[in-house]
Amino acid sequence: MPIRPSGPLSAALCATCLLAACGDSALLPEGAGIGPSPTLPAPNKTLIPTVHIAPAKGWRDGSMPQPVAGTVVTKFAEGLAHPRWAYVLPNGDVLIAESDAPPKGDEAQGGGIKGWVQNLVMKRAGSKVPSADRITLLRDADGDGVAETRKVFLEKLSSPFGMVLVGNDLFVANADALVKFPYQEGATSIAAPATKVIDLPAGINHHWTKNVIASADGSRLYVTVGSNSNVGEKGMDQEEGRAAIWEVERTTGIHRIFASGLRNPNGMGWEPTTGALWTVVNERDELGSDLVPDYLTSVKDGGFYGWPYSYWGQNVDQRIQPARPELVAKAIKPDYGLGNHVAPLGMAFATGSRLPAQFANGVFIGEHGSWNRKPRSGYKVVFVPFANGMPTGQPIDVLTGFVDSEGNASGRPVGVAIDKNGGLLVADDVGNTIWRVAAIK
Repeated sequence: MPIRPSGPLSAALCATCLLAACGDSALLPEGAGIGPSPTLPAPNKTLIPTVHIAPAKGWRDGSMPQPVAGTVVTKFAEGLAHPRWAYVLPNGDVLIAESDAPPKGDEAQGGGIKGWVQNLVMKRAGSKVPSADRITLLRDADGDGVAETRKVFLEKLSSPFGMVLVGNDLFVANADALVKFPYQEGATSIAAPATKVIDLPAGINHHWTKNVIASADGSRLYVTVGSNSNVGEKGMDQEEGRAAIWEVERTTGIHRIFASGLRNPNGMGWEPTTGALWTVVNERDELGSDLVPDYLTSVKDGGFYGWPYSYWGQNVDQRIQPARPELVAKAIKPDYGLGNHVAPLGMAFATGSRLPAQFANGVFIGEHGSWNRKPRSGYKVVFVPFANGMPTGQPIDVLTGFVDSEGNASGRPVGVAIDKNGGLLVADDVGNTIWRVAAIK
């Protein structure tokens, strides 16, 4: 029996209608929205947003994702609880954030049909159980590509995501605060309480994931904070400090907005030849299957990247009132489109990778996959080649096969990281597995 909204909408709307996209169809090929100058069609706003997510089912009958030619994929660890992020410590231990969204009530999702659609998306995406709120340590002491040691490293956190070690301090980006813990090399757990560095915007939280990395000298931390809405519909007063990357002085906690207008930045990294900060960003929804491309971009100090007033530079979003032409005029166009609604979350530059030569210079990106595009996009790990410090050419598929022949999600990639032995680790939050991609010996 189909699920229907209650109240006066029930006679006019149904889940079948929603899942069929209610008139929205892809205007461009699946690979559209990719590259430094992607084609941007006119907005195609419909009464009801497209819902075309791959329902979360998990890996069945021994199935696995498919690695690119010249590589092999193995299970580094399995049986985890919604693993979202991976961080490799200097001694080779791997920390995994097992985490999901903080509790959300009806108010957090919004009322009416939009709130009902968002709840439907969450249900089909597989967000059904409370967040594990822990970080697990995995150790592969013999270097065979499979972790033989698994320990609860930190627990009773608050929807943790990003992690970074600076000296003997391990920083963790919770959904509501940046905190730190004392770390000793080789430790398999930390019992000491957290020390809060700074509070982060939380509460009613449209985008809850927070990531953190450190500057080369360790003096500053960079923290991603996503928006609290799609395009400011909750009021811009609810977006204070959001849709931004913060710069935080490590020792004092003094912080400022480093860059803004980034709807939902997640993965970050330092480009190895230029030292520039790069990030991947989830762009806005409800303008059709082919708007707006998610992107990979360098991040300029003081830069404004358009959200919510414009997209891909000076393309004005007419939904935002009052307009802010003075902000649109200074909006920076992103460096590289990753495709429409691919949902990039994880990113890792290839430094230390021992994959085949074509993956020597560039960045690996975990694309969690679309919920509102027909046909679906993302649901894979790609590699974007770089030359002279900038992306070049087309993305290369590295790990695919996350959606089965029936349209179900066997897995969904999130965080990616290069391990101590040069393999690529991929956190799969539907398959509850950490995959490892390595060159065939």
